[in-house]
Amino acid sequence: MSKRKVFFSFLIFIAVVSFAFGAWFGKSQVVCEICPPEEVNLSLFWEAYYKLKEKFVNPEKLGTQEMIYGAISGMVKSLEDPYTVFLPPQEAKKFLEDVSGRFEGVGMEIGIRKGRLQVIAPLEGTPAQKAGLRAGDKIIKVDDTLTTDITIDEAVSLIRGPKGTEITLSILRKDWDSTKDFKIVRDVIDIPSLRWEVMEDDIAYIKLYHFTEKASSDFSKIAVEILKSPAKRLILDLRNNPGGYLEVAQNIGGWFLEKGQIVAIEDFGQGQQKEYKSLGNAKLSVYPIVILLNQGSASGAEILAGALRDNRGIKIIGEKSFGKGSVQQLEKLKEGSSLKITVARWLTPKGQLITDKGLEPDIKIEMTDEDYKEGRDPQLDKAVEIVEEMD
Repeated sequence: MSKRKVFFSFLIFIAVVSFAFGAWFGKSQVVCEICPPEEVNLSLFWEAYYKLKEKFVNPEKLGTQEMIYGAISGMVKSLEDPYTVFLPPQEAKKFLEDVSGRFEGVGMEIGIRKGRLQVIAPLEGTPAQKAGLRAGDKIIKVDDTLTTDITIDEAVSLIRGPKGTEITLSILRKDWDSTKDFKIVRDVIDIPSLRWEVMEDDIAYIKLYHFTEKASSDFSKIAVEILKSPAKRLILDLRNNPGGYLEVAQNIGGWFLEKGQIVAIEDFGQGQQKEYKSLGNAKLSVYPIVILLNQGSASGAEILAGALRDNRGIKIIGEKSFGKGSVQQLEKLKEGSSLKITVARWLTPKGQLITDKGLEPDIKIEMTDEDYKEGRDPQLDKAVEIVEEMD
């Protein structure tokens, strides 16, 4: 064999070895974008998927993407946290639109308590309130859809809709033997933040409807008006206030608490906590004050009430609050989907857990059906009586 042939054969050998090594090296360097941990075996999932593809009687219903979305939703539901939710693209888009401003619907905050969908609070001046819905009402059906095992976001998707359209909610109320249907016409929902007035000549009555973005500036304006008014004592009404932004509760708390006092504690578990402190001027702290709560008071309303009671011993009058004290974080996923995850829970300054427990009133006063029908408010009457005795 000539030297040229030997050399040519050697080059081919080198090329083959190089190619093989390159292929091996390239394969060893492939990094999956998101790899499952080694202890997670997904073979069962894929086995079930292929069995369905092979044998399901209606193959036209086997949408691969929908099946993947359903699998993720099932994984999230297994956590048994109603506020941790997977949002497919359309639901994610609707959620972002809702939190950005005004929306169309019936105007109520909803939640899940002991596995049942219920009204946290009908919002002021909305179709839900005008129809007679109350905090604590259980929603058994939305039109023809039963709410058993429904998520909050699925319920929101069913209840909200274009202005002028009608929806029927089947409601079960405490002490009712059977459900009653409420027909409600949807409208544009524009939530007010607060109102105030002087009662009994020297009591400033403040009604906080919602901790909206503009509630901080609105409260600052009325605080200045109160300081200039003849008011000598305050009633802070947080009934049917479903919460809102933590920063707003923190800012409003600053009018009642000294700078540096704790408003709330964010508990991430495993000993990790973050304190939120008052940053305000405490100019309203000189007034004697009582707080009104009911089962429609949730989230930010519970945080503010807990902060004032823990720091200043302020009395709470009314009913036990709802118990919504968890923190959600929105994580954007591929293809427009999102995952809303509970990442922490709120504690009052003294470390009381709010989630599923709520705040117990110091003076318990319940509203009866007769009170609602006759327009009586024994909770407010008691608040006036108590605050008038305070110096």
